[in-house]
Amino acid sequence: MNYSGYFMNRLSRPLIGIFSATLLALGIGVLFYFTCRGEETGPDIKVDSTPLNRDTRPGVSFSPVIKKAAPCVVYIYSTRIVHVRPYPFLDDPFFRQLFGDQFRQDTQPRTRRQESLGSGVLVSPNGYILTANHVVQGADEIKVKVTSVNGDKEYSARVIGTDPPTDVAVLKIDARDLPAITLGNSDQLEVGDMVLAIGDPFGLEQTVTMGIVSALGRSGFQFGGDTGRPNYQDFIQTDAAINPGNSGGALVDAEGRLVGINTFIVSSTYGNEGIGFAVPINLARHVMDRLIQSGKVTRGYLGVKPEDINAGLAESFELSDQNGALVDDVYPGTPAQKAGIQSGDVIVEFNGKKVTDADNLSLMVSECSPGSEATVKVIRDGQEKSFTVRLAELPGQFGRNNNNRNNNPGNSNTDALDGVSVSDLDQASRQELKIPDDVHGALVTEVGPDSNSADAGLQQGDVIVEIDRQLVRDADQAVKFCTQAKGARILLKVWRRNGDFVGTTYLSVDNTTKPAN
Repeated sequence: MNYSGYFMNRLSRPLIGIFSATLLALGIGVLFYFTCRGEETGPDIKVDSTPLNRDTRPGVSFSPVIKKAAPCVVYIYSTRIVHVRPYPFLDDPFFRQLFGDQFRQDTQPRTRRQESLGSGVLVSPNGYILTANHVVQGADEIKVKVTSVNGDKEYSARVIGTDPPTDVAVLKIDARDLPAITLGNSDQLEVGDMVLAIGDPFGLEQTVTMGIVSALGRSGFQFGGDTGRPNYQDFIQTDAAINPGNSGGALVDAEGRLVGINTFIVSSTYGNEGIGFAVPINLARHVMDRLIQSGKVTRGYLGVKPEDINAGLAESFELSDQNGALVDDVYPGTPAQKAGIQSGDVIVEFNGKKVTDADNLSLMVSECSPGSEATVKVIRDGQEKSFTVRLAELPGQFGRNNNNRNNNPGNSNTDALDGVSVSDLDQASRQELKIPDDVHGALVTEVGPDSNSADAGLQQGDVIVEIDRQLVRDADQAVKFCTQAKGARILLKVWRRNGDFVGTTYLSVDNTTKPAN
C-alpha cells in the first residue's frame, strides 16, 4: 500500500473544500464591493466594423437610426469661476497716494461664473462619455443631462482625462444601464457616405442634421495658437450642419454607428456654412483608451522634422509623385538617428502603411507606443531603404517653425540667388544669431520680397549649408554652386533658428526667370 498517496488523498479533500469555500467568499465579497461602489474597471464598449452596404438606396426616413443613436448623445454645460479685479488701476501707488485707501475695498478680487454649452456621447452603459476637450477645458464644474423616454436626468461629471492636441476629452458619470452608442470603423469611411450630426446647438437639445462626408484626412488646424507641437489631426470634413453647442456631439453613419466626434466649423459668420470637422472615432477611441488606462496619452517619437513634398521638391529629389514626408532634419540621439535615417531621406512607408505627407507621418508615429518597434521605408538617392526603429516617448516640448526673422547681421558682400545676398559666417554673426560652431555655410543677409527664393521660403538669417546636395563652406562657394546650377530648380538645405525650432530644412527654388508683374 502506498501510504504517502493515501495520506495525501485523505488530507487534500478537506483542504480543497476549505480553499474552495474561501475563494467563493472572496468572490462574493469582491462582487459586493464593486456593486456597492457602482463602478466598473473600464468602459464596456460595443464596436461594429461591418462595412456599409453602399449599393442600397437610402430610405425615405432616418427615424430608426435616430431613435437608436440620439439617446446616447448628452447635453453638457460646464461652469468656470473667473476671478476679476474691478479697478486694477487703484493698486497703482500713484492713485493710492492721491486717494488713499478709501477705495481699497473695491480692489479686492470678485468672482463671476462663466458658462459654456456643448455635447457628448455615451460610449458605455456605466457612464463613460467622449466629448471635445474645448467643451470642458478649465471647467470647475461639469453637469451632464441624459435624455430618455422616462424623463431627463442630470449628473455631475468628472474628467477622466483630456488631450488638447487631438481636442478629445473623456468624462465619467456615476450611473449604470445607460444607453451606449455602437462605435463604427472610421477607416472604412469614404467621401460621399451619408452622415448625421447629433448634438445640442445653441442649447436646442437632440438636434439632428444630415450631410455627407466631404473629405477625409484634413489637418493643419491650430487650437489656441501654435503650440509648437507636431500635428495629430485627421479630421473628417462634412457638410452636415454643425453650430455652436454641437461640439463634442456625435457624427454617425447611416447605420447609427459613431464614426466621429464633432469638433469645430470653418465659418466667416460663426454659423454653419457647410464646412464642419469631426475627430475620427478610431483616433478618439485610441486617445480614450490611453486616458482611461493611465490618465494621459503617451506617444511614440521618431526624432525627425518632416516636411510636405511640393512639386518643386518632388522634381529636385526626382520623385514620381508628391506622396511621402521629406526628412528636413534628424535630431541627435533620437531613434531615427540611431537607426540610420538621414536628412534628405523621403519617408514613404511607416509600418507598412503609405505615408501621404508630414502630418500623416506624425499621426502614425504618435499612435505607436513608446518602446515599440516600427519599420520605416525611405527613398534615398533614388533607392529604397528600410529601417527598423525602436520608438522613444515624445518629449514634452517639440520645436516647430514659427515666424520670420528680421535680423540684419554683418555686411552683405556677395550676390547669390536672384534677389538674395549672402556673407561669410564670422564670430560676430554666430554670437548674434546663436549659430553653433559646427554649422558651416553662407549666411543669408537679405532676401528680395519678390524673388523666387522668397517664394520658396528662404529667410533673412538662414544659413545655406547645401546647394543641390553639395556642402557649402562660405559665401563664395554658394555663389559658385548657384551659378553652375543648370536645372529648372535649385535645392537648398538651410539651417535656421525660428522660435522654438532649431535645425535644417529643405527649400526648392525656381531657377527660371520670374515674370514681371
